[in-house]
Amino acid sequence: MNDDRHIPSFSPLIDLNQRSRDIFRRIVESYLETGEPVGSRNLSRLIPIALSPASVRNVMADLESAGLIYAPHTSAGRLPTESGLRFFVDALMEVGDLSSEDRTRIEAQVRASGQAKTTEALLTEASSLLSGLTRGAAVVLTSKTSSPLKHIEFVRIEKSRALAVLVSEDGTIENRIVDLPPGLPSSALVEASNYLSDRIRGKTISELRTELEQARSDAERELDTLTAELVSTGLASWAGHSEDRQLIVRGQANLLEDLKAIEDLERVRLLFSDLETKKDVIDILSRAETGEGVRIYIGSENKLFSLSGSSMIAAPFRDNQQKIVGVLGIIGPTRLNYAKVVPMVDYTAKVISKLIESGR
Repeated sequence: MNDDRHIPSFSPLIDLNQRSRDIFRRIVESYLETGEPVGSRNLSRLIPIALSPASVRNVMADLESAGLIYAPHTSAGRLPTESGLRFFVDALMEVGDLSSEDRTRIEAQVRASGQAKTTEALLTEASSLLSGLTRGAAVVLTSKTSSPLKHIEFVRIEKSRALAVLVSEDGTIENRIVDLPPGLPSSALVEASNYLSDRIRGKTISELRTELEQARSDAERELDTLTAELVSTGLASWAGHSEDRQLIVRGQANLLEDLKAIEDLERVRLLFSDLETKKDVIDILSRAETGEGVRIYIGSENKLFSLSGSSMIAAPFRDNQQKIVGVLGIIGPTRLNYAKVVPMVDYTAKVISKLIESGR
């Protein structure tokens, strides 16, 4: 599995003996299960080897010196640091395989949603399913123009602006506002609509834009200057910008479950604010598009979650040309059940890819 995980380079982490690893693993697993600090007395009962609380405290002191755990307040309990969580995920965590029941359920429900007319409906249903299974907030990032188009039409709504109506082959209809060049006659809108519709069928906006840029001189000979400007600026405004990225979020309410302190409520409030602005979510999901397999982002490793104490697990999905066309992810607290969520996200993304590849 290729992802953003990395083992910290400072040597104490690599040199932990088995006893230290066992104790550290129990601290992390207890945190992931309860969110609460765990003390030496409880740890001495949890670990598989016989150690006194005093011996456990000595090991905990070493783990704290290594930057793997910390004391959240004056109690004797300890929690993993973000570096400790990263080390656990990279070096100690055993990612389980999905049960046959989970695989069957995911595939059946995603395939059932795949009967929907649009890719957006498929992704919305799949994200709702994943949110329910993981009890996190599911996010999907995809391109608004990833589906091939079959028709484009410009409709003037003001002297200087027009409504561009884009009809995709999968039935999606999208409206966008474009600025018009000064002095553009209404006849030019009709001419631009016909010109683009003749060439767009079966292509995405990005593909058409590339094609027109390669044959720009031919286009300018066929169209008058003002119409050519409309075609050029219209396509430029649609391709390659964050507005072309569609963000679907489902299950935010799951993040309100099991809050244990005022700090937890503030963390979720900040995360809701992040999700509302969307731009940073889109930025980080876009980073997950550049690699293979699952990516894991923990806490302040990325700017989006540096203040909200949250983590994200994300995996890309592909079209029938094996091109990455979107990313599916789960957002939750840093005490996400990583070993369980990673294979769920990975498998759901693969099922979505199969449906998109087959045309559903």
